[in-house]
Amino acid sequence: MRFILHTYGCQMNVRDSEAVSALLAAAGHTPVSHENDADLIIVNSCSVRGKAEDKALGKLGLLCAAKRERPNLIVGVMGCMAQRLGPDMFKRLPALDFSVGPRRCGAIPRLVARVLAGETGLLETAGPDETPDVPDVHAVSGFSAFVTVLFGCNRRCAYCIVPDVRGSEYSRPAREILAEIAALARNGIREVTLLGQSVMNYGRINPVWDDSDAPSPSGYTEPFARLLEAVAAVPGIIRIRFTSSHPSGVTDQLVRAMRTLPQICHHLHLPVQSGSDRILRLMRRGYTREDYLGAVRRLRAAMPDFALTSDVIVGFPGEAEADFEETRSLMDDADFDNAFIFKYSPRPGTPAADMEDDVPDTEKMRRNQVLLEDQDLRGAAANQRLIGTFQEVLAEGPSLRNAARWSGRSPGNKIVIFDPPPGGLQPGTLARVRITRAAPQTLYGELANDCP
Repeated sequence: MRFILHTYGCQMNVRDSEAVSALLAAAGHTPVSHENDADLIIVNSCSVRGKAEDKALGKLGLLCAAKRERPNLIVGVMGCMAQRLGPDMFKRLPALDFSVGPRRCGAIPRLVARVLAGETGLLETAGPDETPDVPDVHAVSGFSAFVTVLFGCNRRCAYCIVPDVRGSEYSRPAREILAEIAALARNGIREVTLLGQSVMNYGRINPVWDDSDAPSPSGYTEPFARLLEAVAAVPGIIRIRFTSSHPSGVTDQLVRAMRTLPQICHHLHLPVQSGSDRILRLMRRGYTREDYLGAVRRLRAAMPDFALTSDVIVGFPGEAEADFEETRSLMDDADFDNAFIFKYSPRPGTPAADMEDDVPDTEKMRRNQVLLEDQDLRGAAANQRLIGTFQEVLAEGPSLRNAARWSGRSPGNKIVIFDPPPGGLQPGTLARVRITRAAPQTLYGELANDCP
């Protein structure tokens, strides 16, 4: 069969879709680029916000309606929404063929075979403590890959549905992760991004190292710092990133690993969500404003070139103007390079959904816009400070806006646009670029004389 996946949501979903694509290809199915050419269409869904679910449900509704004209079309859904809604997926979409939760996506080729044999309405979801059935196969080509190291989340933030749909934390054995990364490196991958909903919790719940594993050469005892050191030792891997993070994970060992292992990029996405201690308590985030800023200070003291990005929620239940201003001032104090700002919307089944959503939509919009405007100025200033510096840019390919120029990312995860050399570049090449101009979200530069 010819298949295509439509993916909504986070990097975890991107990685799950990639694994499913590899499994389907191994089962003899063929990927295509356009859904009109596909016999099998799968939507990988997100439940973080209501709009994400609405988008996936709308797409699935159109696909199921298309089955009236294309009766042999197979339509499936996977991901967080499939887990959250369970059997209700088929009440909403009776023509849906199968629905699979995020911890069971390895079952999809088997479910497709059952649909081809005449079954329909197939549901595969997992209990919160079931070991994930998510394969370590990759369909990726190129130079960069996602590698999942931790599934699920135990934090139970008041607004978040993730623990209910992705289950409890489970860390993969380190030996398994390292074998996967070594195989990727042998196939040309040069950059890996380690994924987990709270990635620095890696190894805190279940053991990931055993007595037969070699000890840490640098004396790391924390599982995640030890994993970073081991990944950095894989031949061919020149860059390591990881996401998403929590201030409690910014330990002395984590900071030392980031400072001393040259493969680890000096960038962290460290969601803060609010700058008000009162709102942070209501959100059940598990840290104070000062805890967060203390983590930022430790990172920046160790790495002067450190880049910091974050997530912020405005309009959480009970957020007064004073709370909002505390968020605004924290963002100044943290001096974020970039921030993703979201207007609060309740998720059914979360503790916050039982709170009064008392900030009017117009006020949420105003606060959102204020923070966006602040961040544009902050980001522009941060990028201006980089003019005249040299950045090691991992070249990705021609720029989307100007095919004559190339784009790539700096260690700080900033997009850099530059002119390639006359002989061209290979994607995945490290290019040394001198920054000559800066915009709030983009850097522009020229290759240094010693570049290829």
